[in-house]
Amino acid sequence: MSYHEQRALIAFLGTLAVNVGYLVYMLPGQPAGDPYAPQVFHFWGRFFLLLIGVSIVVRILTVIVFSVVTTLLTRESEPAFEDERDRLIDLKAARYGWYVFIGGFVLAMLALVLEMPPTTMFLVLMLAGLSAQLTSELSEFLFYRRGI
Repeated sequence: MSYHEQRALIAFLGTLAVNVGYLVYMLPGQPAGDPYAPQVFHFWGRFFLLLIGVSIVVRILTVIVFSVVTTLLTRESEPAFEDERDRLIDLKAARYGWYVFIGGFVLAMLALVLEMPPTTMFLVLMLAGLSAQLTSELSEFLFYRRGI
């Protein structure tokens, strides 16, 4: 497996672990009662802001640890350049991730139109973001695997 394939696979597994762990940790603290109470919106605002911060920190740590471990095990450093193929793969993977996120965003707005509680909309948005990120990372892995 190439360096890029390993990096994409580690990012995929790290993203999945962080988001599932965060969801399991935070959801029990969701306020009960009126779904339109200010506490519900406060909870979801805090939920997303913390998720963004945690995801960024874990992503940075994952990249650093992966780079160090790979360098120690293979005695080779990560590629110092990025060619047109790498940029094309990044762009295609990002495009697929955005398609998934936009689909999830539309579903979240549809939940509001169908008069579902705001919690449903927030959960759909969270799952749309997670699905988009996982789609992007899995696409990147598959593109490198296929040699596009």
